[in-house]
Amino acid sequence: MSTDTESGTRRIRASYGRYLEDFEVGDIYEHRPGRTITEADNIQFSLLTMNAHPMHCDVAFAQKSEFGQLLVNSGLSLAIVLGMTVNDVSAKAIANLGWNEIRLTAPVFCGDTLYAESQVLEIRDSRSRPTQGIVTTRTRGFKQDGTMVMEFVRMSLIPKRGHGVGD
Repeated sequence: MSTDTESGTRRIRASYGRYLEDFEVGDIYEHRPGRTITEADNIQFSLLTMNAHPMHCDVAFAQKSEFGQLLVNSGLSLAIVLGMTVNDVSAKAIANLGWNEIRLTAPVFCGDTLYAESQVLEIRDSRSRPTQGIVTTRTRGFKQDGTMVMEFVRMSLIPKRGHGVGD
């Protein structure tokens, strides 16, 4: 934040993401806004990624399944939930170091709205990069009715304050 000395006007620059020092083990970030998945989202993502499974893009086929409707491509659901975490977890990250324990726990259908939350599990200094550290989070994705649809553990390489891009 800076103040224009002539007018006294304060100028506040928006901040995106967190530095290593801003994380605390146990903190839970509730990621908002949610994201409603449309049929067009599902079909476009499925075809873009060359996943032409009829459960994602053939309504007549999907109606004969145990679900009776199209399933949202799990890659799309995962990508949306992961994307929802960026502002709170990895917007300042140097790199994603990996995802573990990815579990898909309930189906997602067109018209469902996804929400997510991430809990900080571990924070440690990098052994090879003294100006950076590793933050481990567990993210859970939910549908609008509270049903958990997925969870995963993610490791992100995060700069310390004063050592991020643009600092």
